[in-house]
Parts: sequence; C-alpha cells; structure tokens
Amino acid sequence: MDRRLTPSTGTVAAEHLRGSVEAQTYVTPVAYRVAKVVTDLLSAPDGTRERQLLRGEVFHVVHKEMGMAFGYADKDGYVGWVDIGDVLSHPKQTPTHRIAAARSYAKSTPGLKAMGLVTPLPFGTRLVVLSEEDGWSRIAWDGGQVTRDLYVPSGHLMAIDAIEPDATAVAERLIGTPYLWGGNSSFGLDCSGLVQAALHAVGLSCPGDSDLQEAAFEDATGPYQRGDLLFWKGHVAMVTDANTLIHANAHHMAVAYETIAEAIARIATQGDGPATSHKRPSYGART
Repeated sequence: MDRRLTPSTGTVAAEHLRGSVEAQTYVTPVAYRVAKVVTDLLSAPDGTRERQLLRGEVFHVVHKEMGMAFGYADKDGYVGWVDIGDVLSHPKQTPTHRIAAARSYAKSTPGLKAMGLVTPLPFGTRLVVLSEEDGWSRIAWDGGQVTRDLYVPSGHLMAIDAIEPDATAVAERLIGTPYLWGGNSSFGLDCSGLVQAALHAVGLSCPGDSDLQEAAFEDATGPYQRGDLLFWKGHVAMVTDANTLIHANAHHMAVAYETIAEAIARIATQGDGPATSHKRPSYGART
C-alpha cells in the first residue's frame, strides 16, 4: 500500500484500515481544521515537507506524539505529520467562502485607507464570512482560545461550494508564483500543487503528487486541448493551447508559460527523459 495514502504509523492506524493493515491499535480519526495560514505536511515528526495544507482545510488526526499530529488531509487523503499547534480540534464555525484571488489579505480594520495589522492569505484559504459591507467581508478568525473579527476584500472571495468554469484559467491566475518543492499555496507551488489547485477549483478530485495524478486520469487522444495534462517522470504541466503549457517548475523557479515543444526538448536535454503521458481530466464529471 502507498505510504502517502495509508494512515498508519505501523503501530497506530486509522480504523478503516482494520483488516487490511497490521497495527497494534486502530483509532477513529478526529477531524481537525488547519488554523495556520499555511502548514507543512511532513514525512515524519522531524521529516521533510511533502505537501502543504491551507487555513480552513480539514486534517483527520489519527495519532499525536511530541507536539505533532499524524493523519491525512481530507481533500486528497495525503498522509503525514503536522505541528499540533497549527490545527484546531473543534473549530467554532465551518468555512463559508474561500480566497479566489491569487493572493489576498485579512486586516484588523475595514476600508482601503484604514490602518491595521495585515495577514497575507493565499489562493484557496477557507474563511468564515459573518457579514459584508462596502466591499469588505467581516470574517471570524478562530485562533483556538480567542475568536476575533478581521476584514477581507469581498472581491477576492468566492462561496466555498462555488465551481469555477475553467481549470486552466485558475492555473493562469497563479502565473509568477514562486516554485517551492511540495508547495500548495500561492506563496509557493510545485508542479502537482498547481494542477491540484486548478482542478479542485473546478470541482474535480485530484491527488497530491504528479505520479498519483498521472495514474488518476485517462489517456488523451488527438491534438493537445486546453486543460490537458502532460506528464514526465516526476513532473506535470497543464496545456493552455495547442502549442503552449503552464507549469510550476525549477527551471523558471516560478509558475510560467512555455511552449510544449520547448518544454519537451529542454526536459529531455536536462536528463529527465521524454514525456511519459498525455492525459485529459473528465471536466464533465465534476463533483
């Protein structure tokens, strides 16, 4: 079983794995909600970043030790460890909206010129909107012990269950975002993080890593179409038109456009081999 998708430490496992994974103890996971703006999902309590979670996302906790929580992300089942201080076990309210702009902020006072502390917020952040007035949305900022009100530009928000029409347009909104290995926020993205953010925004399920994404989608036939995915070993890009793609990549150290021909040639020249597949997500099968 894939370690990335199997919530078991070897000693403690999620209850739904009983009968398929050996463990000393099986527990029912507890749903927590991410409180930090961005938190790393680690391979071990002192391990490396594998993915990231954003404020408001759900993380199912299976086990705690030494200030860390082991579990899996609700959005894609990805398993790992987070700092227990970065998540809330019983958030007071459920998010109603998400950040739809590439990047936004929350501040302690409404209004364009009003002063106040500013908290940067990346694309996809989930928030609880309490009210809206004069272009500013009042949100509940739950910090565990204290909930306070902050204000976000209303034009940067979208209802939590709203479905965007074009995954490629979402990816293009994130052009210029710095490349970050394992990144899932518009402060830093890797190739699979960009694709997952775009597909989730249009209501499609999508795994977290490029090899899992390659296995999840059907092969495409015919010419490249907008929204298609091109895969290499350890890399994925999204087609924007018949000749161009967009991807988060270490060559540009950013989310950038590149012609398909140039990308294929460059990646082969740098020793990472040919493209391995051409996939087409089923955009008509949205959740």
